[in-house]
Amino acid sequence: MEGLNIEQRHGKARVRVARVWRSKQGRHFMVEWNVSISLLSDCLNAYLQDDNSDIVATDTMKNTVYAKAKECSDQLSVEEFAIQLAKHFVSYYRQVTSAIVNIVEKPWERVHIDGQPHEHGFKLGSERHTTEVIVQKSGALQITSGVEGLAVLKTTKSGFEGFIRDKYTALPDTRERILATEVTGSWRYSYESIFNIPQKSLYFTERYLDVKKVLMDTFFGCPKEGVYSPSVQSTLYQMAKAILSRFHDVSSVKLKMPNIHFLPLNLSTKDNIIVKFEDDVYLPTDEPHGSIEASVSRISSKM
Repeated sequence: MEGLNIEQRHGKARVRVARVWRSKQGRHFMVEWNVSISLLSDCLNAYLQDDNSDIVATDTMKNTVYAKAKECSDQLSVEEFAIQLAKHFVSYYRQVTSAIVNIVEKPWERVHIDGQPHEHGFKLGSERHTTEVIVQKSGALQITSGVEGLAVLKTTKSGFEGFIRDKYTALPDTRERILATEVTGSWRYSYESIFNIPQKSLYFTERYLDVKKVLMDTFFGCPKEGVYSPSVQSTLYQMAKAILSRFHDVSSVKLKMPNIHFLPLNLSTKDNIIVKFEDDVYLPTDEPHGSIEASVSRISSKM
């Protein structure tokens, strides 16, 4: 049937791999990654002519993840591994024009026993390090890193007032409330070619940790006084702006911050007050919750 347009890609999703590196001093380092691969390739004949001769099998993609993990004799960041994978697919297969690699790193953290780091012991943390890497056959590159599940809460220095009021509004103004959210964030790096990325070992891992620290420092403020939040929107913007101000190789930031409510609790009967709220007893609830997200970028950048 003529007059049709087809856009296609294919890949392998949720390939789980763990890698352990053992230093000469006896300390072990490990990562666990959940890898998804998507290839843009010239394999239209598979769709139109029942001809699979130009298809890279998804099982081959899965096996490639394990083979490339084996080849990584030195410890590397999740971003570096994604770049290596994507470079392989666009260089090894003439049919592949672009490779998109998404990886989520499981948060295994080294344990400390009696104040000392354990040589080979790890515990599962909370927030997850993510990345999306896109490599084209020309060498053009896009790197986006991120964090998922960064749960933060402060018990004061938060309010919400002056919003639109109409006949459906029941929420009172307040300058005293709990502010809690679970941050999902991503930041796009300005590197546009595989030939100009930083060569420093574990550069992107260090940058991830630094960005996460800036997010939390901006959310909480200084340890004694904290910082007042007039809205989730305002705090989100300050967090994104802080990243762009601190890291000049980040061109744009996207943050999603649901407002997870802690509702003031009052209980009474017709004759008796059981619980009177005095900024002390709350009902935690995450359904329904407010949904706030925004992208902030330098004027010349594209998210």
